[in-house]
Amino acid sequence: MQDNQKYIIEGGRKLQGTVMVQSAKNAIGKQLIASLLTDEPCVFYDVPRITEIDAILDMLGETGTHHEWLDSSTLRVQTSHIDSTAVSQKYSGFNRSPILMLGPLLQRAGAATVPFLGGCKIGSRPVNFHTDALEAMGAKIEMTDEGYVANTTSASGRLHGTTITLPYPSVGATENALTTATLAEGTTVIANAAIEPEVIDTILFLQKMGAHIHIDTDRRIIIEGVARLHGAKHRPIPDRIEVASYAAAAVATNGSITVRNARQVDMITFLNALRRVGGGFEVDADGITFFRAGIGLRPAHIETDVHPGFMTDWQQPFVVLLTQAGGVSIIHETVYENRFGYTETLREMGADIDLSTACLGSRPCRFANKDHMHSCIVRGPAKLRGAAVDIPDLRAGFAYVIAALVADGVSEISGLRYIERGYANIPEKLKAIGASIQIVGPEPVMAAV
Repeated sequence: MQDNQKYIIEGGRKLQGTVMVQSAKNAIGKQLIASLLTDEPCVFYDVPRITEIDAILDMLGETGTHHEWLDSSTLRVQTSHIDSTAVSQKYSGFNRSPILMLGPLLQRAGAATVPFLGGCKIGSRPVNFHTDALEAMGAKIEMTDEGYVANTTSASGRLHGTTITLPYPSVGATENALTTATLAEGTTVIANAAIEPEVIDTILFLQKMGAHIHIDTDRRIIIEGVARLHGAKHRPIPDRIEVASYAAAAVATNGSITVRNARQVDMITFLNALRRVGGGFEVDADGITFFRAGIGLRPAHIETDVHPGFMTDWQQPFVVLLTQAGGVSIIHETVYENRFGYTETLREMGADIDLSTACLGSRPCRFANKDHMHSCIVRGPAKLRGAAVDIPDLRAGFAYVIAALVADGVSEISGLRYIERGYANIPEKLKAIGASIQIVGPEPVMAAV
């Protein structure tokens, strides 16, 4: 998809039909990087063909990884030798994957150089959580004008086990320490670790590779280092963010969408919230069907949190859904301090939304009294209207798509490079369930349904 292409969506249609979700971007991306830990081949199934995976494969290729698509969604990777310990500067600012390559490269080659990080501008995501953890394991890390340069300091070239207490249960920092610790000498304890389903799934992959990992109580992960890891085959968990996105679209448009591969166990908190606002769902062996359970939708009070709380990446599509609920809804964001920037565009489309610096909730919040606009007040139901919008980040992108599907008239959505980092085949999937969507730009126009 070229960046100067756009989606043209005509709203006002109920979405009905079936979509299939593939492996979670936030699982398979980390597992591809973890495959650096072995010189043997690893095979992954149901891999989404999205730009973020392409970029990770390119980064891995620079270090010596060879990849092969065995079919449209089965991927084989192998890093027989580390050809380079440096990640190119061209990936500076693209996403946060480069920092996750520090540990595996240190364990395989004793050195690593990665550029500064990027990703969606949704709030602070401190790199020091990563670097402090690796330094505690014996790495020497320096920040240069272009990024981070790391080396091992032990005579054996391996990092060593230690106890790491994370200031916040960061998913990325947990994964970085976790993958690094698998080949460290001795035992590593990660306290206050993230326990998101994607983290647990990566633990399952590492365990298949021969790692010794124990998940203890009170957010502790204990890793006993091994001398080497071997190849493995793995089907990552389905993408629970994509599941929630289509669920919100189904209920917001008063339609019915069956999401194949959706797993109830990953969606418990979301399903409870959806039911409270008037959405319904039915679970079967193949997935979950989402629909509106009654005549109207009810307001709700939502607070995002780390797992098993309400996922921060669920709130954007849920906010669009709440614009169609009768009454006042509150969303208190406790994970990122700058995650409501997208609501300005929703206001331009007719939504009645205000932001507040107050902590409008009961959960402990790092952003109390820090003047961050991290609480959102939504009044509904609002009559949305089509508009020309530009996507600012990945998750806001699908929120805009849902808003366009609900709105009266035609919307023009640009900035597709963000949304296509995380969602595959959006036009095809939406057309299959009754949406009127086409792509305009230098490529041939796809006809609307």
